Amino acid sequence: MNKTILTQAGYDKLITELEELKQKQTRLVTQIEEVAQPDESGEDGLATQLKDELEVINSKIEKIEEAFETVEIVNSRQKYDSVQIGTTVKIKIMGNSEKEFSIVSHFESDPSTNKISDQSPLGQALIGKKINDQVEVDAPVGKITYKIIAIS
Repeated sequence: MNKTILTQAGYDKLITELEELKQKQTRLVTQIEEVAQPDESGEDGLATQLKDELEVINSKIEKIEEAFETVEIVNSRQKYDSVQIGTTVKIKIMGNSEKEFSIVSHFESDPSTNKISDQSPLGQALIGKKINDQVEVDAPVGKITYKIIAIS
């Protein structure tokens, strides 16, 4: 089984998400019990919809619980000489601007806050690289070259 590597913030977020999902699971079970009528021959459309929603919630809970079985929390304050989960990397897009990303697990990724997954094409290319290394990533517009200028 592969390790699930998380930052402390990501771990805390998953704990909260798991608690919320379990509360929602309990509410859905209660709603299904209220809607389901044992004396009816057919199943109510609402009951079917609620059961489908419960199935999705159960699947999410299972994935998070499986991740917790092998979780390793990285210390984001530790200094790294190469890009790892938990590091922040500043890159220069060749010939253009600079951008800064935090490398996180897929559970934590949120491109809108510059948190990219180690499983994304850019994340995969950056993992293990050092300052001044260049990486090429296939993008819809073609290959893009990035240069690592800082790791923290």
